[in-house]
Amino acid sequence: MDAAGEQRSAEAQLEPDRKGKSGWSAIEFFNRYGTGIFLVLVCAFFMAQNPNFLSLRNIANILTDVSIYGVIAVGMTFVIITAGVDLAVGATLAFASMFAAWLISKAGVSFGPPWLTALLASVAVGAIVGYIHGKATTFFNVPAFITTLGGMTIWRGASMLINDGGPISGFDEGLRWWGTGAILGVPVPVVVFVLVAAAGYIVQRYTRFGRQIYAIGGNVEAARLTGLNVKAVETSVYMIVGLLSGLAGFLLMARLNSAEAVAGLNYELRVIASVVIGGASLAGGVGGIGGTIIGALLIGVLSNGLVMMGVNAYYQQIVIGVIIVLAVAFDTYAKKHGR
Repeated sequence: MDAAGEQRSAEAQLEPDRKGKSGWSAIEFFNRYGTGIFLVLVCAFFMAQNPNFLSLRNIANILTDVSIYGVIAVGMTFVIITAGVDLAVGATLAFASMFAAWLISKAGVSFGPPWLTALLASVAVGAIVGYIHGKATTFFNVPAFITTLGGMTIWRGASMLINDGGPISGFDEGLRWWGTGAILGVPVPVVVFVLVAAAGYIVQRYTRFGRQIYAIGGNVEAARLTGLNVKAVETSVYMIVGLLSGLAGFLLMARLNSAEAVAGLNYELRVIASVVIGGASLAGGVGGIGGTIIGALLIGVLSNGLVMMGVNAYYQQIVIGVIIVLAVAFDTYAKKHGR
């Protein structure tokens, strides 16, 4: 056989592989678009059960609810991309909001309008808590799961110590506006969520920091060998999720007109579920803000739709838990079969 014949024979043998790599893949399709498709189907189902499901008022309620934990989920996306996790976001939310409420209502401290003092205090406390988690994880080499599990207990207990575990309520109109007001008809918490998500998307896609978190999640040792300050980046992502937990705490207390030590219970479940359902891998290196937004919306739609159908609220936790397991199982399957 001449050289040309041998080349044609080799190309013929490689042709099936080329088609397999360039052809349509059901796994890849559902991995990329499955959550969005499921969200549309769930909306259609609830719409069929109750025509009021897609009313403007109910949509506003869903988006406002989603905004509170969605803000935290943006920060959690960065943490999970680095193969970390923060189980203390709900407790951080409660502690930051309780401290801010105590500062303006009990201590009488003010750096200007009460809402500004509360906002600055809440995000500052959240960032400090996140910094502590990040440093404990990186400096002492304690797994993030253990660090934040301990933090969840510590900050929840600290929240109870403020005001003897009782709520702090009765804020002025300026502060309540952040939870109940609207800008051009859009609830303020939704506007804040959109701005936070947009900033997170830009950081993730177009900045050096965004590339660094993917590098750490993909291969932490390789990232370290290239000269990347892994510990600094990892500490930063915990600071970000802590800061955003404080921001969410501020929005929640403004919406409820009350700061409570029990606020944010089970938020860690909703936040982590939003990120994982949105396509992020708990093994790190995979994920994005766009997917997280869809995941957060899916959880919000499920919770709202089940309530409108009169389903016991306890079943919501079961549904969300099952979805998390299925999402992780699919992620594992996709990796084994050529994601």
